[in-house]
Amino acid sequence: MPERNFTPEEISAWIEKNRPLAVDLQKLLTSCPALAPESGGAGELARCQVLEEKLRILGFSHFMRLDAPDSRVPSGIRPNLVVTVPGVSADALWIMSHLDVVPPGDLSLWPSDPWTAVERDGKVFGRGTEDNQQGIVSSVLAALFFVKNGIQPARTLKLLFMADEENGSVFGIRHLLELNRQKALFSPSDFFIIPDSGDPQGETVEIAEKNVLWLDVLVRGKQAHGSRPDLGVNAHHAGCDLALRLHALERSFPARDPLFTPDSSTFQATRKTGNGASINIIPGEDAFSMDCRILPCYRLDDVRTEIRRVVAEIEKLYSVSVSITEQQAEESGAVSPDAPVVRALFSAVRRVLGRECRTVGIGGGTVAAYLRNEGYDAVVWGILEETAHQPGEYSVIANLMQESCVLAVLAADCSGA
Repeated sequence: MPERNFTPEEISAWIEKNRPLAVDLQKLLTSCPALAPESGGAGELARCQVLEEKLRILGFSHFMRLDAPDSRVPSGIRPNLVVTVPGVSADALWIMSHLDVVPPGDLSLWPSDPWTAVERDGKVFGRGTEDNQQGIVSSVLAALFFVKNGIQPARTLKLLFMADEENGSVFGIRHLLELNRQKALFSPSDFFIIPDSGDPQGETVEIAEKNVLWLDVLVRGKQAHGSRPDLGVNAHHAGCDLALRLHALERSFPARDPLFTPDSSTFQATRKTGNGASINIIPGEDAFSMDCRILPCYRLDDVRTEIRRVVAEIEKLYSVSVSITEQQAEESGAVSPDAPVVRALFSAVRRVLGRECRTVGIGGGTVAAYLRNEGYDAVVWGILEETAHQPGEYSVIANLMQESCVLAVLAADCSGA
């Protein structure tokens, strides 16, 4: 292996020469939809296979598959691919991105076919181009720098391309963490970077997430004719009151944390399910959903206790019954702002972009939460316009290239000096 060290400017220049490859990879991945069965798709296997084939052609040689069984997809598996570039140290730098995407939604809102990537005005348009193909491509280019130049990164570089991030990660990082208990895939000394959230300047490093509680609420009363409400029990009235009282829990959990925006816990009524076929029917059922994002200083069990109290009040007041199903419940720890991975990432951004980072928390959920809960220092960072899940989603090519340079410089040093 060559002994010389490459400067950040030399690394950036090398990666910039590969801009056409970045666009080609975006087009390749976009043309291969990776939708979960929850969205009517066949999973991520086809995309994983074309990505692995392309990486072999580019010169990568260390591959490992850690698939999760899933009988709902035709292949019966959800793929998780690890690509390794051996480093000077056996301690790993993990760069984790996800293969799956969300559906395109209303096609009339797209300027072009969402499954055909279009390069225009310095951007690549298409479903998944930013979420999370930018992370896939930027990590590939960063790792390719070491492969093509025959040099070793400071730490063993591991690219992980995961399944199932968009629908709970059961077949992705959660499956891998279960395997980790048997195979020791991860080490507490490893660094974990998830390029799945960020800002256009690359100045925010996400170290904490709010706890997430998604609820489906069903209120049961008694159906009656609209002219005889006295013969029924109006589940809709009870449901409206319940939704407002659950929303008012924001006052029961009043803490503020400037790490987050907004800086408070939120309890929001979201999805509403149809409760009747006619305007002249007193509804016997009312169904709605709540999206609760709770500051990590509060335990979900304490929130559940308050929810049960509110439900009991509604049931007594309106003579209804209420059932609540938790669709998602996640508690997340935080990474110290002084953790080595945070310092190393700050240093890499400073050396490449000349900018100072700051640590933040977010209300959304990423795979970092699962890693943190297992004791691993995982941070989320990227140079992103945040067009994810929107019609007309795009990735800014310049952002992708800068993101790749930062990741390569991080991999080349990792000291945080």
